Amino acid sequence: MRAARLLCAALWGLLLPPINADEGILHASGNGVPPVTKDYCIVYNSNWISLPDSLNNATFRTLENLTSTVLCNSSEVPSGLMKDKAVVVMRGNCTFLEKARIAQRSGAKMLLIASKARLAPPSDNKTDFENVTLPVALIRYNDIVDMQLTLGNDINVTLYSPPLPEFDCSMVVIFLIAVFTVALGGYWSGVAELENLKATASPGERETRRKKEENVTFTPLTVILFVVICCVMLVLLYFFYKWLVYVIISVFCLASATSLYNCLAALIGEIPFGQCRITCCNKNIEVRLIFLAAFCIVAAVVWAVFRNEDRWAWILQDILGVAFCLNFIKTLKMPNFKSCVILLGLLLLYDVFFVFITPFITKNGASIMVEVAAGPFGNSEKNDGNLVEVPTERSAPHEKLPVVIRVPRLEYSAATLCDMPFSLLGFGDIIVPGLLVAYCRRFDVQTSSSSVYYISCTIAYAVGMVLTFIVLALMKMGQPALLYLVPCTLITSSLVAWRRKEMKKFWKGSSYQVLDSTRTPLLQDDGTSGLPRK
Repeated sequence: MRAARLLCAALWGLLLPPINADEGILHASGNGVPPVTKDYCIVYNSNWISLPDSLNNATFRTLENLTSTVLCNSSEVPSGLMKDKAVVVMRGNCTFLEKARIAQRSGAKMLLIASKARLAPPSDNKTDFENVTLPVALIRYNDIVDMQLTLGNDINVTLYSPPLPEFDCSMVVIFLIAVFTVALGGYWSGVAELENLKATASPGERETRRKKEENVTFTPLTVILFVVICCVMLVLLYFFYKWLVYVIISVFCLASATSLYNCLAALIGEIPFGQCRITCCNKNIEVRLIFLAAFCIVAAVVWAVFRNEDRWAWILQDILGVAFCLNFIKTLKMPNFKSCVILLGLLLLYDVFFVFITPFITKNGASIMVEVAAGPFGNSEKNDGNLVEVPTERSAPHEKLPVVIRVPRLEYSAATLCDMPFSLLGFGDIIVPGLLVAYCRRFDVQTSSSSVYYISCTIAYAVGMVLTFIVLALMKMGQPALLYLVPCTLITSSLVAWRRKEMKKFWKGSSYQVLDSTRTPLLQDDGTSGLPRK
């Protein structure tokens, strides 16, 4: 265990960027009555200069908009125009150091460099900046435009960099959503398994349930095939993100609408009234289910149209996402603990490889998993010391994959403006351990073991989530949650089975398991074996 911790620490140390780049806040204030204020993201290098940690200690300067120039020559700006002001110029054509020296010689007190591409840390040598005393920071060009539209032309600005909060309360919401989804998905799978067991007593009822069910059972071979498909899909998304992201969005709309319908239909089915039916195409259909289907389709369409509306679309995405995860956990069945170990083990390696190993393979040193999750930009910018050309604007909207649970960050910080204003948890971090929890619940039902496997595995999942958040807070960097969830759930399930002396049965599955897609039980109705005799 100690060796594993050392290995992880070494990997994290190798992946930490050599540049000490920091995020800060530009606080802008107009001169209207009452004054309108707004905050914007900046990126600076704390090796060059330190910024105040609060707005109370910051000094305001009048902003001079010189984005019509790149400030690579002092003759580009009239004499005295920059004196005692904050100056914003365009990025490109010369180094940050050259711009800073010209601005300082001209009397400027603050230099903002507007970038049309994603903000990257400025990385000139510290020794070159020893004689530069004014703050230098990068800001998005679109933010400068927005600043003028919102606040007018007479603007005062200041820079500060508040300390990052140790913990964000949005993690509690993420934790509750994840544990609730895993627990409910496992319970639902157990209810379906109990109904299947009862249906074996009647051949007619068993045939009816087989037609109604749409379950898929994973074998070890299909597990391996599933992981290979995940790897191929992730690599394709990395190289062809601009096109495939819309395919994923379309698939999510269809799958989430179907999942929401299945979840709500299961609840509505328990309501004894409002069951009027109509006949269509020789089938009797409940009217309330027609309205339910229309509601689910509308919900998915509304999300698709307003998916980039950060103020409220995340709520709808989370509802659809929870329904998708619940339906997936209930529908996809693991036949035994062996298949669970193979699936969770391979996906753990998949997670670690694409997060920690791929930065050593990709040309830009970026993690494939992180790039795909965050959504790569259409035009990436180079940052090998000094950037000498101005990147163009992204040619397409910055779409993100809708395969995460999103909750807005509740603690205000520079990261809220600069990075992502949401705490995220991937569907895979819910579904993959959820399949093991569901198997434990079905095993409890099959062996009448009073839910001990189900409860233990659910608690282990919750502990793994807490461990993930602790490491996230300590390391200040994104974590592959499966790195902690998989060991917690697998070890706990194994210990329970070993303690109850049921490891062999738990590993191979109970006697009530399916042979193939025909769902023929291993035990026939008369008690004889359904297996061919040797």
